[in-house]
Amino acid sequence: SMIHEGFGGTELLIFVLLIRSTCYFYFKNYMDYLSRLYEREIKDFFEVAKIKMTGTTKESKKFATLPRKESAVKQETESLHGSSGKLTGSTSSLNKLSVQSSGNRRSQSSSLLDMGNMSASDLDVADRTKFDKIFEQVLSELEPLCLAEQDFISKFFKLQQHQSMPGTMTEAEDLDGGIFSRQHNAGVPPPVSSEKDMIRQMMIKIFRCIEPELNNLIALGDKIDSFNSLYMLVKMSHHVWTAQNVDPASFLSTTLGNVLVTVKRNFDKCISNQIRQMEEVKISKKSKVGILPFVAEFEEFAGLAESIFKNAERRGDLDKAYTKLIRGVFVNVEKVANESQKTPRDVVMMENFHHIFATLSRLKISCLEAEKKEAKQKYTDHLQSYVIYSLGQPLEKLNHFFEGVEARVAQGIREEEVSYQLAFNKQELRKVIKEYPGKEVKKGLDNLYKKVDKHLCEEENLLQVVWHSMQDEFIRQYKHFEGLIARCYPGSGVTMEFTIQDILDYCSSIAQSH
Repeated sequence: SMIHEGFGGTELLIFVLLIRSTCYFYFKNYMDYLSRLYEREIKDFFEVAKIKMTGTTKESKKFATLPRKESAVKQETESLHGSSGKLTGSTSSLNKLSVQSSGNRRSQSSSLLDMGNMSASDLDVADRTKFDKIFEQVLSELEPLCLAEQDFISKFFKLQQHQSMPGTMTEAEDLDGGIFSRQHNAGVPPPVSSEKDMIRQMMIKIFRCIEPELNNLIALGDKIDSFNSLYMLVKMSHHVWTAQNVDPASFLSTTLGNVLVTVKRNFDKCISNQIRQMEEVKISKKSKVGILPFVAEFEEFAGLAESIFKNAERRGDLDKAYTKLIRGVFVNVEKVANESQKTPRDVVMMENFHHIFATLSRLKISCLEAEKKEAKQKYTDHLQSYVIYSLGQPLEKLNHFFEGVEARVAQGIREEEVSYQLAFNKQELRKVIKEYPGKEVKKGLDNLYKKVDKHLCEEENLLQVVWHSMQDEFIRQYKHFEGLIARCYPGSGVTMEFTIQDILDYCSSIAQSH
């Protein structure tokens, strides 16, 4: 048209190159300015985030905000855009972040997590909750910042494509160490993949400090409390998932994805450290064992994890961790029980597996359903074993006598003929029974109660459960003795010197007196 008529071929090419050089000159200045500005402001921002996390916040220290006044670069780029209204402004001033998504414009505050304005009471919460809150807000502020900047760059790039004139040329504009080195037909947009790669490279230059700063923040969180890796895994996974849904190849997706690898590694390390600590646990030889530290820590971990991973995208990672942890818990409870000197093995197994069963029942962790049943079985088996072993002591001679009677029957002697055996005649039976009048039985049960009380720990509160089981087992044995007397000494008139009702009264009285 007019331009074609006013210029020859060479002049036209020089004119186009001048226009394009001017565009890239402004754009290079834009990137250089933004990279310096963002690096300073983002580093300040992360520094204050770290201070908030460690609880050493000074009243005057607030989360950094980017410049409040309109930048020179914005004014320059706006003069380039003219009055067409196609571009609404640079993100070099983050008073407002404008993010174009599906035709809807969303504006939000420029402040990068202005938590300095929060009252002390707002932050006076559990350390882990505080960490989670800060970490989430850091990600929530960085996300729109990156999206808005990428949106601007994308629009600018499309604008300069639109301003290109027909003609074939080779370009090698070294805007950032060779970022823009390509060959294409002027006026024809480059392939989409090439355009996206160029935009991503621009974003890397502008926001080169974000990934190392995020990694430093994650390292600090892990150092403060290794369980913080649970929060970080869930939050980072969600933000990666959100970013990838928008654009899997974007700078934001790539950066958060890289950081997620570090977070997952820290999470795996947290699990491995817990298992190692189980294996290294040492118990006192002078005091009762009680609930082992790693059993209590598993309860804490599982309770925290269930609250954090509720409806999370990375539930599979947690389930795998649970499987490793619970196996470590089971193996090492048994190891400690076998090594225990002060507390009987059955008590260590009974108390700790009862605690595990109660934890799994309360939390309802579906992937550990089999382990919950196994824990219950181990608890029940060792409770029964402990009760039977302990009850052999209060009526020791009576137990031995009837064990002898049963041994003779097992050898083939008829039950009604056992009384003709010298060592097991009626006189010997009466002699043994007389050693256990009601008064002695109660005394023996009282001593047994005191011994059980010394074995068991208060925190698990199983004393009354065990005592009731002992009462039931004692009554079962009593009935068994009565049955042997009736079958092996029929018509002898020999009976025990205390009744079932006496046993119930003794057990109740003893439990109430302690």
